[in-house]
Amino acid sequence: MACAMPMTSPEPNNVPHPGWVQLWHPRETVEFTVLIASCLLINALHHRWGAAAVGPLTWVVVAWAMAKTAFYFGETLWHLLKATACDLAYHRFLVLMAYNMAEVTFSYALDFYCLQRLDPTNLEGIHAGLSMPQLLFECFYFSVLNFSFFGYGDILPRSVPAKLVMLLEVVTAFTTVIFLISDFVSMKDSMRRPPHVR
Repeated sequence: MACAMPMTSPEPNNVPHPGWVQLWHPRETVEFTVLIASCLLINALHHRWGAAAVGPLTWVVVAWAMAKTAFYFGETLWHLLKATACDLAYHRFLVLMAYNMAEVTFSYALDFYCLQRLDPTNLEGIHAGLSMPQLLFECFYFSVLNFSFFGYGDILPRSVPAKLVMLLEVVTAFTTVIFLISDFVSMKDSMRRPPHVR
């Protein structure tokens, strides 16, 4: 994310518009590649090793979700501090956070997809025999509901690993939506005050 910089160059095409938030960086391409590759790898290992690998691979998914939870917390905090230091407009910060939330919900949807492919009893309410796109949609739907705190109860986690992944997503949503975004305005105001007022 680049800070808002005034246009001083005579070549405006090479300078970002003031207040512009660049959402897509090469790092995002790497992140999405790693997310998709990890999901494909888990499914490939399950296909190759069969039922004997279900237990260990299930806990690999949980460990991966834990690592991503820590990463997303750090990334969101970094975006918050960077936006505050750059004096980024609040509505532009919300656009940036909406993008990050979409990435997070997609990430956890892949975790639920892997869990369901490993063992269809992990999530109740998803019909057996769904095609890959249908199952991905169901898992994304479940992930979005978890992240937005709208649990309708039509899909429920039934195993301990599925419950852990769901809890990790809820914790990520809580820290992102409630703590970090709601605190953005107060942090921005406190950094604008002179040192003797703080």
